[in-house]
Amino acid sequence: MGSPESGPIDSVTTGTDKLLIDFPAEAVARLTISIPDKRNALDHDVLDAISSTLPRLDRGIDIRCLIVTGADPVFSAGYDISSIADESFERDAEALVAHPFTAALEALDAFPWPTVAALNGHCLGGGLELAITCDLRICAAGAKLGMPPAKLGLIYGHTGLMRFIETIGAPRTRELFFTGNNLEAKRAEAINLVNRVVPDGEIGPESVELARGIAENAPLSTRGNKRAIATIVANPVLSPEQEAELVELRESCFASADFHEGIAAFGEKRKPRWTGR
Repeated sequence: MGSPESGPIDSVTTGTDKLLIDFPAEAVARLTISIPDKRNALDHDVLDAISSTLPRLDRGIDIRCLIVTGADPVFSAGYDISSIADESFERDAEALVAHPFTAALEALDAFPWPTVAALNGHCLGGGLELAITCDLRICAAGAKLGMPPAKLGLIYGHTGLMRFIETIGAPRTRELFFTGNNLEAKRAEAINLVNRVVPDGEIGPESVELARGIAENAPLSTRGNKRAIATIVANPVLSPEQEAELVELRESCFASADFHEGIAAFGEKRKPRWTGR
């Protein structure tokens, strides 16, 4: 059990000090973006680290919920555009942005367990897309959230726009992208951009408590429901094959040991002992 793929929890590393990993509760992992001199802007190093670390967290390690956060005082100022500021990069700008950023978000989206973005401070641009790729978002009261493409002359990628439309609907997405204005945390909560707002000093413990509660639930249920929700969101009109797959997924739980344990624990008024089988 010495390799990152199958080793003990403390053997997992991200390969860079720009992305820190710790395990603040049982079955909970936390990734912290830590590039303080650039306000946690997402550069290639941290994006590549996200892409490579997430698959390893789901192999041989008992992780059932993931927190993504930033080193104080911000969550992320967005994609690090310093590498494409020079005009000589103009023709390759889209490729420079798309590959590592897209790969990181795809890895986060594909992570099979629930994910929580803990927005400890301002969350802008690509940092906000990273946050909405997570399943849930808990936000510090003093944080501001925004998308600045209109201020940069940038037409945003369609896959990113789809994420925002799925999260807050087309009218709010238009508002966010047409104005380029930053939103206060309470406004973000009102339009469903975040799930919950907490006092600034409580974002760390509150996000861990949220993740701990998720991780304590039946693993077959949380993982299965995440898969089912993702399928439905991506396919508003299910094909017969997709519907059959979701029916089979649901029916598979009835024969599981965890389902019988959950029913027994409910009847006996005790905490269930999940096995993931």
